[in-house]
Amino acid sequence: MSDSREPAETPQPQEAAETPQAKRATLLSHLLALRKVLVISAAAVVAAFFVIFYLWIDSLMAWIIEPISARGIEIIYTAMSEALVTKFKVGLIAAVIVASPVIIWQVWGFIRPGLYPQEQKAFRILFLIALLLFLAGVFFCYFAVYTLAVDFFLIQGDGLATPMLSIDKYVGFLFGFIVPFGVAFQLPVALYLTTRMGWTNHRMLSSKRKYVLLGVFILAAILTPPDVVSQVALGVPLYLLYEISILVSRLTKPRERA
Repeated sequence: MSDSREPAETPQPQEAAETPQAKRATLLSHLLALRKVLVISAAAVVAAFFVIFYLWIDSLMAWIIEPISARGIEIIYTAMSEALVTKFKVGLIAAVIVASPVIIWQVWGFIRPGLYPQEQKAFRILFLIALLLFLAGVFFCYFAVYTLAVDFFLIQGDGLATPMLSIDKYVGFLFGFIVPFGVAFQLPVALYLTTRMGWTNHRMLSSKRKYVLLGVFILAAILTPPDVVSQVALGVPLYLLYEISILVSRLTKPRERA
């Protein structure tokens, strides 16, 4: 009696060879998409830089040095190219900020296909919160803390020496002062992510309060200039953000693992 079953089809060599080719094609498409993101983002930054540098750089520089010029202190430069290079630095930073919507949109378009719909919604909300917290930290520093720090440093040198502030060092000091505030204000987002991953929970965070309090002021001493005013001004809000993070952790459920 003959077997009526048809023999199973054996994969053809050409079909088996298509899998690596498909992988290479997928990788190539990702690289091309990434190149598009980088090119469009760079073009947006360059365009914004030229507009800012040729139209608004003087007004922007005047706004930056206003905390010093308002106190009757004149900014100087000690090298022939220092003023121009500083303008380039400020213009580039401003250009990145102005072009950030284009950059964010391009990056979002690149990573969105790899996310599930619920992940896309969560990512948008989390990114918006992180951006608002960063801006809140920067504005809080500039309008509430930075002027106090400037007054503190000027008082320390009063009667001892005449301030002659270099424009390059002053701008570096300004950005080195305000950016850590924006980064430090990301604490609730960081602890939310660790809670979602199951690495932390609200009970563990609550039990570490005294250690966090000490660590916060050590971190504030590292991130800010060596004066008590700026250290306290960063440490207190940072610890309040930690308390908010405990509340957020209490309301957050860890992600289920397979």
